[in-house]
Amino acid sequence: MNDFVPAVEFYFDFACPHSYLACVRLRETALRTEAPISWKPFLLDELAAELGEALQPVYETEPRRAVYQAAELALWARYNGVAVERTSDQAIDSRPALQGLLAASEAGRAMDYALAVFAACFGGCEDIADAKRLAAIAAEVGLPADALAGADATQGDQVLAANAAELAAKGGFASGTLFVEDQMFVGHTRMPLVEFALGQASTRRFVMPGQHG
Repeated sequence: MNDFVPAVEFYFDFACPHSYLACVRLRETALRTEAPISWKPFLLDELAAELGEALQPVYETEPRRAVYQAAELALWARYNGVAVERTSDQAIDSRPALQGLLAASEAGRAMDYALAVFAACFGGCEDIADAKRLAAIAAEVGLPADALAGADATQGDQVLAANAAELAAKGGFASGTLFVEDQMFVGHTRMPLVEFALGQASTRRFVMPGQHG
């Protein structure tokens, strides 16, 4: 009988820098645990519509907390070995890149594509709505030249909207939300708990965080 490791469902918008860090850490978790990833891209505006409220950025409501969170984000980025030069208060049109993720996922290149898009957006401050830049990223990660151009935009929009509705129905409220079966974890700092949940639900034995000694 084959060992069972549950999938990690990853709900995210490319417009969120914290989701970038979650993606980086999720890659490491998947490598350590062999957990499959179920990619659930969505638009934050559509999640806000599902929740019936504005997802108001903290910098608009709590300046002191915003200063702290910006400094903490920079430290977490250094900890994870990535650059975050762009903040989430700058307008980002993530729809084309999220639609591209759907095509990349079908081709089995979702992680490489996602990390490349995040790096371009937050490390390079590039326009991830630019078709030429997305095509270049697709080529960099081994996707066919027409993989993104041939995607059905209408179908892609339907999937993004469905994922936002699904996340709201499951109690979610933010980008960078992960599920292991029915357990929800919000943000990259919860990754040790994600791994613990995987260990509890898996039939395959592996050393969990906090169990090394």
